[in-house]
Amino acid sequence: METAFAATPKPPYYAVIFSSQRSADDDGYDAMAARMLELAAGRDGFLGVESARAASGFGITVSYWRDEAAILAWKRDTEHRMAQLRGRQDWYTHYEVRIARVERAYTRPTSE
Repeated sequence: METAFAATPKPPYYAVIFSSQRSADDDGYDAMAARMLELAAGRDGFLGVESARAASGFGITVSYWRDEAAILAWKRDTEHRMAQLRGRQDWYTHYEVRIARVERAYTRPTSE
């Protein structure tokens, strides 16, 4: 997965922070992660995503959403719910989800 900064709008908007520890089982994980990104990107209210994972298997994915209604609709998506179940059963030994309202955001242009 190529890393890039999410192109978020001016606040306020919401961030869903998914911190996880991967298990040794990765059978089908990459394909499911790609599908979830594709599916989320097509949802009304999706603003972008940023993700990183260490060699130890610890990772953080932050998805950005216009409002809480968009987050709830994503949470209720049938295909997403199936992926969550598979994650609990096979791919994660531990995870935490946090939802935050972004009130302020700052940026610094890259060096020339």
